[in-house]
Amino acid sequence: MSARTAVLPPVACFGEPRLTAGFDEFGSLDLAAHEEVHGPLEPLTINTLLRLAEEIRLTGRGGAGFPFARKLKAVLESARRQQLPPVVVVNATEGEPASRKDKALLTRAPHLILDGAALVAYALDADEIVIGVADDGVGEEPLAAALREREMPVETGIVTVPHRFISGEGGALVRGINGEAHIPPGVKKRASDSGVSGLPTLLSNAETFAQLALAARVGPAGYASVGTEKEPGTVLLTIGGAAGQPAVVECPTGTPLADVLQLCDAPAGPGVLVGGYHGKWITPEAAAEAEVSRAGLAKVGGTLGAGIILPLGPNTCPLGEVAQVVRYLAGESAGQCGPCRLGLPELARAADLVVTGATDADTVRNAAGVVKGRGACSHPDGTGRFATSAMEVFAADVVAHAKRDGCGRKVVGQLGLPAAAQEIKRRLAVDWSRCDGHGLCAHVVPEFIRLDGNGFPSFPPTPVPGWLERGAQKAVRMCPALALSLSDE
Repeated sequence: MSARTAVLPPVACFGEPRLTAGFDEFGSLDLAAHEEVHGPLEPLTINTLLRLAEEIRLTGRGGAGFPFARKLKAVLESARRQQLPPVVVVNATEGEPASRKDKALLTRAPHLILDGAALVAYALDADEIVIGVADDGVGEEPLAAALREREMPVETGIVTVPHRFISGEGGALVRGINGEAHIPPGVKKRASDSGVSGLPTLLSNAETFAQLALAARVGPAGYASVGTEKEPGTVLLTIGGAAGQPAVVECPTGTPLADVLQLCDAPAGPGVLVGGYHGKWITPEAAAEAEVSRAGLAKVGGTLGAGIILPLGPNTCPLGEVAQVVRYLAGESAGQCGPCRLGLPELARAADLVVTGATDADTVRNAAGVVKGRGACSHPDGTGRFATSAMEVFAADVVAHAKRDGCGRKVVGQLGLPAAAQEIKRRLAVDWSRCDGHGLCAHVVPEFIRLDGNGFPSFPPTPVPGWLERGAQKAVRMCPALALSLSDE
């Protein structure tokens, strides 16, 4: 089985398909099928493109939801001010393990993405288009095949990046394209001022470009014929978690979330994660009330984010699932600023302690509060949002773990983490007959080991996360009393 077949779920649609048009008939659309389904596309001037983006209220579909017209204006003004040619970057990396929507477009409708990129490059008089994809073997070959079938208005290349959560961050992608490490820059920078090769750069998500290509064909009125008034059109969602029939779903904005979950045989269970790993948890009651849109999900305390919807089933431990993802996110950080290097491991430690019943939800909230607004990118804030919303939705489970030695359910891994992230099997142990409370271990690996009120090492009775194993090994070697050991479960 190819990586492409193994990774991609089925695709479903509410109403008339747009982005997913032709999927049922052709499966994957080559150039001839694409033109048969979507029709011709004429270039647009920059003023026409700006009006179009504004009239359809197009926002980025990668998570932040930034207005696309504002990005266009910023790049245009920067290019004119600096008298430099801009670059167009398509972010199709989709580093979040639970997400599949961009991969569905890359493998089944790559020409729709290329159409959008070509429109923008022509309108901006750009010098180059760069498309970033993950090195997971899913999107690069279909995209390259599509490029071989057509002519683009400017030189267009594909850059592969490591399939990591943090690699999809905009600044990390620009650095990777520039030949640097695939991590966010240490300071916040605007790609519109200085991005690829130091040039003004328009960077947006793959679905955003595909939506633009659709809108250019049908016009503002046609585009707004479905969806809500303030958020017209359709969105792509990745439905996973405990869904009996996981799928990438295209639906008009305003569609009841409950209908989408029902389509995918996905009961709301104890809670639903909306927006992905940087999103928020909502209750089953909120999920029954919510509509699929940024405003509709915000109304019930959620967020649309990158369109990832992960309901939990009744047969897993919600807090254990949450702690597993927080550990993963801490390990995926760039580790170059304090909030990521120290704050996220502390947040992961707090989540682990809540699972063991050793502390309450305030420990998680406090740890998330320390990193809030302090990172060089949005990773600490997003991780904190994920963890703290879980403390609200699963409040009863927090009490059960504190008073009744757990909820009685195992962690079955429903949130789409890669298998390697779940295989943490090394545990740190203390031989108390040897430990003299020197405290050296807490200095060697402060992210995992703390000293209690008597100066003795204290750490959660959970496996040592992979990103801290090297530090734990060093602590074992340096322990003067030979009291520490690291062993397999």
